[in-house]
Amino acid sequence: MDFPSRIKQQSCADCLSGVSLGFGIRMAFQPIIDWHSRSVFAYEALVRGPGGEGAAWVFEQVNDSNRYYFDQACRVTAIKTAAELGCSTFLNINFLPNAVYRPETCIKATIEAAHMYGFDLKRLIFEVTEGEDIVDKAHVRNIFRSYADYGFLTAIDDYGAGFTNISWLAELRPNLLKLDMSLIRDIDKHPQLQRQLIEIKAECELQGTQMLAEGIETEAERDCVTALGIRYLQGYLFAAPKLEYLAPQSEIHHLE
Repeated sequence: MDFPSRIKQQSCADCLSGVSLGFGIRMAFQPIIDWHSRSVFAYEALVRGPGGEGAAWVFEQVNDSNRYYFDQACRVTAIKTAAELGCSTFLNINFLPNAVYRPETCIKATIEAAHMYGFDLKRLIFEVTEGEDIVDKAHVRNIFRSYADYGFLTAIDDYGAGFTNISWLAELRPNLLKLDMSLIRDIDKHPQLQRQLIEIKAECELQGTQMLAEGIETEAERDCVTALGIRYLQGYLFAAPKLEYLAPQSEIHHLE
């Protein structure tokens, strides 16, 4: 992948300061539930604008000239904010593979931020969205292998909504596969969707990948996916994302 020399020459201090981004970002957090223990497994960091604007507004500001800085700023801001809020679970951070020119170089600011703010690197999960327009699949495989070597967990987000298929899942071998809400919506009413999840689950079990159901909004959806053996859950049924706030166990709904 071809990156401008100015990006390759920048220092970790530039990434940590966010001076090159050109606009401010903040983070909202949504809990991920471990249904087996009825507890919070992780919080996903979701980017917001400086005034709390939604992700759509933020991504309208992202272009080829600032994509790298945006990816770096999101990582640093997520770690800094989560640490300040006292996060003691896993932290899910979304990254843009097309913004990573060399995994071992682009991860330096992330590691430095974790050390600076006292966040345990072993509690980081890096997600790549299935909807990302992947230019070079071999490049993504290299990122996943590199992150695994560092001891980070990896995840494919929005599975079922974009570029991946079962064979691509086997190539990346993520620790976590997050099922897009299109596979979850009203799943209790659609046997075909249930059969599809059973097939995906069988493939995941072969390679030791855990599944997570995103976008759960009803108890019926929750009960159906857990009956199919899906352990990790996320959605408005339990808690909505909140700006710079980690919803405690006492505020999470429908864990019974």
